[in-house]
Amino acid sequence: MTIRRSLVISVVALLLAAPAFAAEKVLHTFLTTSETGLDPAVASDIATLSLLENLFDPLLRYDVDARPVALRANAAMALPEVSADGLVYTFRLRPGMLFSPDPAFRGQRREVTAADYVYSLKRLYDPALKSPWLFLFDGKLKGDAALKGAFSQSTEIAGLQAPERHTLRLTLAAPDRNFLFYLAMPASGVVAREAIEAYPGQAGNHPVGSGPFRLGEWKRSDKIVLLANRDWGLTRHGRRLPLLDKVEVRIAEEFQGRMLGFLSGEYDYLEQVPESLTDMVIQDGRLKPALAARGIVLTRFPVLQTYYMWMNMEDPVLGGYGKDKVALRRAIALSYDSAEDIGLLKKGFALRAESPLPPNVLGYDPAYRTPVPYNKALAQALLERFGYRQRDPDGFRRAPDGKPLTLTMHSEATVGGRLRDELWRKNLNAIGLRVVFRTDKKTDIIKASRLGKVQMFESNWIADFPDGDNFYQLLYGANRGRANYARFNLPAYNERYEQARLLGDSPARQKLYGEMNQLIHAYNPWVPLSHPLSADLQHPWLKNYKRHPVEFTTWRYLDIDPEQRRRAGKIAR
Repeated sequence: MTIRRSLVISVVALLLAAPAFAAEKVLHTFLTTSETGLDPAVASDIATLSLLENLFDPLLRYDVDARPVALRANAAMALPEVSADGLVYTFRLRPGMLFSPDPAFRGQRREVTAADYVYSLKRLYDPALKSPWLFLFDGKLKGDAALKGAFSQSTEIAGLQAPERHTLRLTLAAPDRNFLFYLAMPASGVVAREAIEAYPGQAGNHPVGSGPFRLGEWKRSDKIVLLANRDWGLTRHGRRLPLLDKVEVRIAEEFQGRMLGFLSGEYDYLEQVPESLTDMVIQDGRLKPALAARGIVLTRFPVLQTYYMWMNMEDPVLGGYGKDKVALRRAIALSYDSAEDIGLLKKGFALRAESPLPPNVLGYDPAYRTPVPYNKALAQALLERFGYRQRDPDGFRRAPDGKPLTLTMHSEATVGGRLRDELWRKNLNAIGLRVVFRTDKKTDIIKASRLGKVQMFESNWIADFPDGDNFYQLLYGANRGRANYARFNLPAYNERYEQARLLGDSPARQKLYGEMNQLIHAYNPWVPLSHPLSADLQHPWLKNYKRHPVEFTTWRYLDIDPEQRRRAGKIAR
């Protein structure tokens, strides 16, 4: 009995003395809206793009440390060789890059080749996909008109060539200074033809990429688990990426749920503290002492983002280019109280938007000021002058033809959405305009917007690449039904946009941007609202956290100290 007891004690002692297995490094985070299909050629919402940039590999990515932002090689071994005339870009791919295992490959490991990038970029032209990203390449790749008729992947064009297994040659019809930015976007991520064809019409439900993570678990609109792709092969500071083993992503549409989830340790970081909940964590512009004592860190981050309220220029109530409709939209713009919005709703964490461009984007003019300031009296006078004089018994204005006038603004069914509804109701009612709100999920609102079925909606745009072109294209007539939700189609604007996109950041382009701003403010398809200053929070066990101005996530660089999290007693679900 004594021998057996001694043996047990010895075994226990050995177990206690043995090194523990390394705890799994799991990042716990969230997306603010539900994801859509995980197809890089189709998806355009921020939630889905955040996942896509981790699942699929574009040729280039952004250097996480460089400020101002700079591109670096990703699937390519280096930045491309560019011809003297700026038309031909030659990329050498990293050999040995592999797609994630999938039944489509029949048990074989599948290497990424230059031909896969030719296939992937051609997919953007497939009319069946209605890709919102076609505008990035349409008319820019030499000979791509041949893809616009009866689309076929077998159609060869001079602009997309794979002369060797690991050599990709892209040829432009004309120089484009932003071309490399397009090749760092999720839409340019590489897909495998076998995987696309194995799931006809369902590619977004079966993502097969070569990025730093691969899909593990997926419960739609609830939970997405990404697993580290140990074949990815890239390093940083001598460490093989990604550093994490797993990323667990939840969908958290309610502001309060996000905040409480972070404070309880359910989420490892929180980007952009919800404006309505700022007082929970920030006092006098600083993190509350009790939170600082827990090791939580507050970081202020200038986001390359613009909030704006757009109005459908084809809507029968407020669309059109006649003086009466212009006056109605101008009055709506004049009713917007930016000081109240920024001070009360955003708690001071924003700048007034004078134009579509946020600070730090190429083309931004810090001296420009909007000619449409907050001015209720002027809004009232405009409405009176252009026929909106008659009133209903309840005091709301009628249309110039005497018929009742009701504005319909779509809204997200969130706490923040309701707060914004009330601000807009107050602003519009103050100038005699009746407004009703139709709540829905943002993804559904965007779908309806592309079809021209939404009258007004407050939206936002985060830079795909840090150049003014990425913002001004939102009002380019050819992008109606895609990113141009306002369906603005003004020849004078279109002409200036087409001229500006051919120029680099220069005084000539700056002059065109100023003229485009004036046209936006003359016709008011938009009410530019604000540029957020993000208040970001992170727990002390999260390492290497550093936001990037353009990329949505930096998950491949993040690290977790599981023991520090355990000691804090915060075990995320």
